[in-house]
Amino acid sequence: MDFRITGLSPEPFAALVGLDDLSLARRGARRVIADQSRGFPDRIELREAAPGEATLLINYLHQPAATPYRSCHAIYVLEGARQRYDRINEVPALFRPRVMSVRAFDHDHMMIDADITPGTNVERLIERLLSDPRTAYLHAHYAKYGCFAAHIARVEPGARA
Repeated sequence: MDFRITGLSPEPFAALVGLDDLSLARRGARRVIADQSRGFPDRIELREAAPGEATLLINYLHQPAATPYRSCHAIYVLEGARQRYDRINEVPALFRPRVMSVRAFDHDHMMIDADITPGTNVERLIERLLSDPRTAYLHAHYAKYGCFAAHIARVEPGARA
């Protein structure tokens, strides 16, 4: 079964780029400079921030539906990231060393299934959850900290071009 993984659009974060620390703080955000090669997973390009790169740590509403599953959490985005990750049947390297939680939602934005898996096996879990005809989309989360990672959708037959 074909699936598409997408990072977040960079547009909602553009207004934060270049703001001073006080202006960021007023918006509930912080600039964090990556000081190691792992631990700053960007949600736009779906890659680790390299040491020395600036990230923005913000609270993000990743499940905005008006259901009991409405949810937000802290995420990192690379400051100034412009190219959203958007791939079919390709899992970002960022997922591989982590334990992933994948949650299935129906068309009413209600969670209908969820499970965890090592990132090295995430394709199997994605395929299992998407094989349920009730599943409208999936949300991937990094299991250890519980933060949103990416959106995953089924690619309908004939939709690949």
